[in-house]
Amino acid sequence: MLKRILTGVVAFCFILVPVLLLADTVALPIGVAVFAVIATYEILHCVGLHKNLWLSAPMYLMSAAIPFGLRYMASVAMALLPAVICLPLLVSLAAAVFSHGKADIRDVSSVFVLWLYTIIGFTSLLMIHDLVAGGRYFYLLAFIGAWVTDIFAYFTGVLLGKHKLIPDVSPKKTVEGAVGGIVFCAAAFVGFGLLYNHLWLAEGGTPLPLWLMGVVGLLVSLVSQIGDLSLSLLKRKYGIKDFGKVFPGHGGVMDRFDSVLAVSIMLLVCFATFSTLGL
Repeated sequence: MLKRILTGVVAFCFILVPVLLLADTVALPIGVAVFAVIATYEILHCVGLHKNLWLSAPMYLMSAAIPFGLRYMASVAMALLPAVICLPLLVSLAAAVFSHGKADIRDVSSVFVLWLYTIIGFTSLLMIHDLVAGGRYFYLLAFIGAWVTDIFAYFTGVLLGKHKLIPDVSPKKTVEGAVGGIVFCAAAFVGFGLLYNHLWLAEGGTPLPLWLMGVVGLLVSLVSQIGDLSLSLLKRKYGIKDFGKVFPGHGGVMDRFDSVLAVSIMLLVCFATFSTLGL
């Protein structure tokens, strides 16, 4: 536990905070690209295909390039994104076809789906920040939602947990913990809405409906826990404890950001929907 806390403090203070404070600069796409490349390696390593350069090299290249394209050539990048995403898919299929049985088509397909999910998750943070009105604050909700849910689900489960949630996927998680994570995440989103309305509205933003923030917080917490459980299921399938060792006591990038990826996608969908509906 002490190692987890120390690693979390160090990573937060010396990695995450500088990137967040410099989000309007090149620091954000660099940070997104670095984490995306590391996550791509962890996915490939999990499935046992990290040594297949025909498969891995295009994924590393796309993982590094897409965040910069979305920041500095947004219109071009959005137009080319389907083609850019399809390139690693074609390479993945080719790697399976010409591997002479060394790359199983099911593993190759799993890698591509996970890579696509990871890239969409990380770049959703960048898109919320750059493309959504008020996004320079709203993208922080991805971290708030994921980590408030994680922290309070843990402590609620320790204090009140009696009923196992899905023991064959994650033996320690409880129904009470899951509910606690949802309640505190919804409360955190309402608190964020209050803070935004009182402190940042002077910049010309639209007031956030607090009831809507509570609903979004509830949905975000559910998605956060699904993101966590789904990757736990994947690790069980491939017989690994952690995806990597980047963060001692926490595991790899995929272990630390599994919920953040799911939440960032959910938030981007929410903001796009609110914009369309005029909320």
